[in-house]
Amino acid sequence: MANYQEGCSGYNKLSENPLTMTRRYFLGKAAKGLGGIALGSLLNERLLARPESTNGLPEFPNFAPKAKRVIYLFQSGGPPQMDLFDYKPHLDKMHNQEVPESVFNGQRLTGMTAGQSSFPVARSIFNFERTGKGGTWLNTDVMPHLAEVMDDVCMINSMHTEAINHDPAITFFQSGFQIAGRPSVGAWLSYGLGSMNENLPAFVAMTSYNGGQPLYDRLWGSGFLPSKHQGVKFGGGKDPVLYLNNPDGLNSKLRRKTLDHIAAMNEMKFDDYGDPEIETRIAQYEMAFRMQTSVPELTDVSSEPESTFDLYGEDAKTPGTYANNCLLARRLTERGVRFVQLFHRGWDTHNGLPSQLKRQCGHTDQATAGLIKDLKRRGMLDDTLVIWGGEFGRTVYCQGEMTEKTYGRDHHPRCFSMWLAGGGVKGGISHGETDDFSYNVVKDPVSVHDLHATLMHLMGVNHKKLTYKFQGRYYRLTDVHGKVVKPILA
Repeated sequence: MANYQEGCSGYNKLSENPLTMTRRYFLGKAAKGLGGIALGSLLNERLLARPESTNGLPEFPNFAPKAKRVIYLFQSGGPPQMDLFDYKPHLDKMHNQEVPESVFNGQRLTGMTAGQSSFPVARSIFNFERTGKGGTWLNTDVMPHLAEVMDDVCMINSMHTEAINHDPAITFFQSGFQIAGRPSVGAWLSYGLGSMNENLPAFVAMTSYNGGQPLYDRLWGSGFLPSKHQGVKFGGGKDPVLYLNNPDGLNSKLRRKTLDHIAAMNEMKFDDYGDPEIETRIAQYEMAFRMQTSVPELTDVSSEPESTFDLYGEDAKTPGTYANNCLLARRLTERGVRFVQLFHRGWDTHNGLPSQLKRQCGHTDQATAGLIKDLKRRGMLDDTLVIWGGEFGRTVYCQGEMTEKTYGRDHHPRCFSMWLAGGGVKGGISHGETDDFSYNVVKDPVSVHDLHATLMHLMGVNHKKLTYKFQGRYYRLTDVHGKVVKPILA
């Protein structure tokens, strides 16, 4: 018998040796029997299921959603809240005086300013005005376009986070945890709700060409979820999705035939091992094939009327710019992509803040406001949630040199501002308050977990119910925290 087996095609003597048999091989073989089914149900009730359909898990949404899609405009580096949104006239009186010790209240500082001998208050040099019918404060010097849509904006001035440095703070906002390895928020929504267009992914991430803190692909990764839920990165230039086009000499007919053969081989492997990542690979190959047709049309903005570029600005015609990415975000969500995230760097204002802030807002203000106007005129804003914000705020005290025209600010996790628009939130309101120094939250604090819980609620998902079992524990985006911020809901 042994000699017969050794002569058979595909026989692997090593794999049948009980001393060298791997756990994966054993479970894959055992999964073919009834005992394997029982074992699989104990290990992970979803392990034996084929990958979810385009509509996601059958139990989601849990209730009628207010938003069908999300556009998250992530401003990497930490925008200064008291120079943009959180108006503090008290700082004019305290300018160049030491921040009172009672304001610090024992807060830890970064290594960049902990050694300073002096912590002078730096007032904002910009002009603030009340905007919209709700009278929301805004720096209209650098955000004149955003001022035009403030009736649609819900400003949150009481955000706070646990992280004080960029990488853990950005990771926290994307995954609900400061250490890398957890699924990103877009991956969670893809897993629970699926895609609304079989020719495009449920989750797309884009980065604009701008200097600043590094960004990593794991920020839009799937963590321990099946990898088909990770964000697909769109870049600027001729090929927005890398390796999507056929190589020279390979036409679509031959590509289709090749994929069919690869899929057949992968199906055989799935039958042997029962590894859901094998079917994820099949699904990703098929998605890439369909995207070969859908992506070129999607990213070609030449068909847009000139009125579109009047909204977003001329930069929207240039691939890789923030304005172009905002326009692509509208085109993606218009075609059924559920979660689109833009990453724009350059907000890390440790010194030379006024000039840097003018430059940043010059790149982003018109396109951001144009996106809201565009969604609104197309009837999409009511069911599209737009989020704008960074990973933390900035300190009221000056870092580095301070003159009448310039100053710098360090990282500040205790309080900062973010805003939301559309998708079931109240427009023209401000939520939460900080002290006179924009240093501590004094009313209605909102944590990162609270923001995630609210986002998911607006998408019709109970954040406590969207879970995934991994290494013996059920995980969720909000971990064991998070509450929906009900006062901002429309």
